[in-house]
Amino acid sequence: MQHKTPKEGEEQAYLFEWAVYQAGKYPELHLMHHVPNGGSRNKAEAAKLKAQGVKAGVPDIVLPVARGGYHGLYIELKRRHGGRISAKQEDWIEKLKKQGYCAKELHGWEAAAECILWYLNLREGER
Repeated sequence: MQHKTPKEGEEQAYLFEWAVYQAGKYPELHLMHHVPNGGSRNKAEAAKLKAQGVKAGVPDIVLPVARGGYHGLYIELKRRHGGRISAKQEDWIEKLKKQGYCAKELHGWEAAAECILWYLNLREGER
């Protein structure tokens, strides 16, 4: 039997489910949230959201917790196999890094969970 590769949204749901279980040890995970900038919308809805500040390329997941000299962590989460980052997403990641954030493109919820644990355990000045 062949296993289906989870879609990006499923990977993200798995990550947030994992975060609920880890929040006992890392209460900062309660601050982690999704930025709903993606998805398909009709032209009127897209124009309305753009006027309200939605910007293409902003990473999916934000952990607004300072660690290791970073201001916070941004993750652009892609599916484990087949997900590709767009030029706008790449640009956002680079700009966030220049502003002192840790920003990563990661494939699969397990890679994201591993990165989050690494990040939460950073000491001041450690990168």
